[in-house]
Amino acid sequence: MFTGIVEEIGKVISATSGSLQVAASKVLQGTEIGGSMAVNGVCLTVTNLDTASFAVNIMPETVSRTNLGQLVNGDKVNLERPLTLGKPLGGHLVQGHIDSTGTIIRIRKGTGSVLLEIEAPPELMRYIVAKGFVAIDGISLTIVSRDSNTFMVSIVDYTLRYTILNHKQAGHTVNLEADIIGKYVEQFTNAQQPGITTSFLQEHGFL
Repeated sequence: MFTGIVEEIGKVISATSGSLQVAASKVLQGTEIGGSMAVNGVCLTVTNLDTASFAVNIMPETVSRTNLGQLVNGDKVNLERPLTLGKPLGGHLVQGHIDSTGTIIRIRKGTGSVLLEIEAPPELMRYIVAKGFVAIDGISLTIVSRDSNTFMVSIVDYTLRYTILNHKQAGHTVNLEADIIGKYVEQFTNAQQPGITTSFLQEHGFL
């Protein structure tokens, strides 16, 4: 589990179809082989570790659902270590399980912030709620507005400076994870209820 508050921007040292090695410093503190690391919002298991980098394996399913398969040597990535009980929850609960990717279709720069408009598939848009949360490349952001197939988020200068969003352009692909609370609500409300049946009436003495 993560918070969506990026701790560090890492640099890809090696990117293959099944693995990724990333140069980092801050997030290496306390990290162990077998532990988790969020890379662009994707929860991955650390398979190798030294004083200046870590390595993770990437499964084919992860490649197909995220933008990790597009990474090349030298690319920058958002990094976050797992949430601990003593760590402030500054963002929202992020699992690191990407729902789908989206496409940046418009970037509007304002005073002190940037508005980012993203196109997303219908299966994710049903969880997008104005003033709700979404994780974009592992960054916890508040949804400003939405329509049938796009939504907009506002990004302050600090977030731009310390995440890879500062390097994104229209047409770029981003990883998207919807708020887990919305998924649970949907499942509970869509659960099939048995209703009143003949057996129910007989059991309770009505027949």
